[in-house]
Amino acid sequence: MSATHIAPASNASFAAALLAWFNRHGRKHLPWQHNPTPYRVWVSEIMLQQTQVATVIPYYERFMARFPSVAALASAPLDEVLHLWTGLGYYARARNLHRTATIIVRDHLGAFPASLDAVEALPGIGRSTAGAILSLALNQRHPILDGNVKRVLARYFGVYGFPGEAAVERQLWALADACTPTERVASYTQAIMDLGATVCVRCRPLCLACPQQAHCVARLQGVQNELPTPRPKKARPARNAFALLVRTSGGAILLEQRPATGLWGGLWTLPQFESRDAAVAFLAERLQSPRPSIDTLGAYAHAFTHFDLTLQPLLVTIEQPRVVADSERFTWYDPQRPARIGLAKPAVDLIRMQQHVASSNP
Repeated sequence: MSATHIAPASNASFAAALLAWFNRHGRKHLPWQHNPTPYRVWVSEIMLQQTQVATVIPYYERFMARFPSVAALASAPLDEVLHLWTGLGYYARARNLHRTATIIVRDHLGAFPASLDAVEALPGIGRSTAGAILSLALNQRHPILDGNVKRVLARYFGVYGFPGEAAVERQLWALADACTPTERVASYTQAIMDLGATVCVRCRPLCLACPQQAHCVARLQGVQNELPTPRPKKARPARNAFALLVRTSGGAILLEQRPATGLWGGLWTLPQFESRDAAVAFLAERLQSPRPSIDTLGAYAHAFTHFDLTLQPLLVTIEQPRVVADSERFTWYDPQRPARIGLAKPAVDLIRMQQHVASSNP
C-alpha cells in the first residue's frame, strides 16, 4: 500500500508540534533526567533497552547509588554488577556496561567521550543509543531510531515493510534525521521517545491525544495496527534440559558460574545437563553421591529471544556440602544469607520453588 498521495506536514511542523506537546505532557522527572551527565544517561539508555521505564527506575536508582561514576563502575567486580542487574534480564547489557567503563577509564581518562564515532565504538552502544546519549546529555544534534521512534515515524509517514530490513531501516533513519531540529534537541529526543511510549503505543494507540494526528498517514488510512509491519513469523526452536537443584540439609544450594560468553554469560545458575543420566553422573563424580534420592519438580519454561527453553528441575538433598572440584566454577549459595553475585532468572525462580517445596514438607 502506498501513502504517497497523503502529504504529511513539514518536518519543521512535525518537530514544533511534538515539542509543544512535550511542554505539556512529556516526562521531565525521571531519575536520569536530574543531572543528565553522559554517564547517567548512558546507564539509563542501556537499562531501557527492551525494558519498560517503570521496571528500570528502581534498578537504576540502586545501580547509581552503588556506582555513582564511571570509575566506580570500572573498579567493581563484574559479579557485583551482575548482582545488581539480577532480574532485569538481557545480561549482556550489564557485561557491556562494565567492559565499557573499563575502556573509558583506560582510554579516555575516565571522561565519557563526546563524539558520536567515539561513543558508537564502545561495546554495547549502537548508532541510536549513541545519538540518544549525546542528545539528552549534551544537547548535540543526532537522530535516534529506537523501537518507539520507528513506530512513530512508520505510522506518521506511512512506511511499510519490516523495520529490521536494511532498506526500510535506511528510510526510517533518513526520516529521523530530517525531523530532528537544530534547537532543543534534548527535549525533542525525549519527546519522540515519550510519544511512542505513552501515546503511539504498539496496540490501541491513543490517536486522539497525539499532536501529529492531523497529518499521520496511518491514522488517515486507518492502518495504525498494521504499522510498523511486524517481523515475518518463523517457527521458534525449542530446547529441553535438566537442571540439578542440589541443596544441603542446611539449605545451601549448589551453583555453577556460566562462561563469560553465551547464555547467561558470567551469571551463576543451577548446573544444567542435556540428559538425566548426565546429571546423575555429575552427582556421582563431583559430589560422591552414587545413588542419590532425586525428586522431580515441575517443569520450568524460559523464553529467550530466539528460542524457548524448558528445564526439568531435579531436586537432591545431601547432608553436608562436599568439596566440589573446580571451586572457581562452583559455589554453595545460602539463600538466607545471599552472596552479592549475579543470578540467572531460572536460578532465582527455581531456588524459590524449592523453598516453597521445603516449607510445604517440613
